[in-house]
Amino acid sequence: MAQPTHISKLGVPDAKNLDEDLQIVWKKAAEKLGIVPNVLQAYSLRPKRLRNFMAMYNELMLSPSGLSKLEREMIAVVVSSANRCYYCLVAHGAAVRQLSGDPELGEMMALNYRVADLDARQRAMLDFAWKLTVTPHDVSDADRAALANAGLSNEDVFDLSETIAFYNLSNRMAHALDMMPNPEYHASTRTPVSSDAKPDEKPPSTPKRQ
Repeated sequence: MAQPTHISKLGVPDAKNLDEDLQIVWKKAAEKLGIVPNVLQAYSLRPKRLRNFMAMYNELMLSPSGLSKLEREMIAVVVSSANRCYYCLVAHGAAVRQLSGDPELGEMMALNYRVADLDARQRAMLDFAWKLTVTPHDVSDADRAALANAGLSNEDVFDLSETIAFYNLSNRMAHALDMMPNPEYHASTRTPVSSDAKPDEKPPSTPKRQ
């Protein structure tokens, strides 16, 4: 059964009517990814907000950090799992599968990260992501101490917290607009592949079926 065909219940502007800089973004996305992510199309209803959204995403997800890109995508999926955000579970679940080369890891992040064979540092990060999403008022010095004990620096905790907060915002916008993910994400990296990820992007040691 196919998902609904709309991108956003608020509609999306015709790409031909977008400002030139955004048309360039659309072209580059299509060339690099083969698609224009639906989140960008949904946000193009408010072009200035779209530019801010892209700048924030690029800073959080692509800039240097003590958190690897895979770990940041894992955080996005765990936050989205707590919020039951269909768009982000599908889109970022695909990113976890692609970066790790492990479709099982992607499913575990989406359905229940606690079953994954994670190292202590990653477990602490994802536990914090879940807590800050579900019961943010309960976050205390003990939680920050647990992150420090797991090896996260103050800068890492800042990056972790901001990434969690960003995806809570993104999830709520996706819910509000009834945003649908690009159908291509569903089939992406569903079988194990050899990973060419950089050392800091290697997947944790999840068990493989023989």
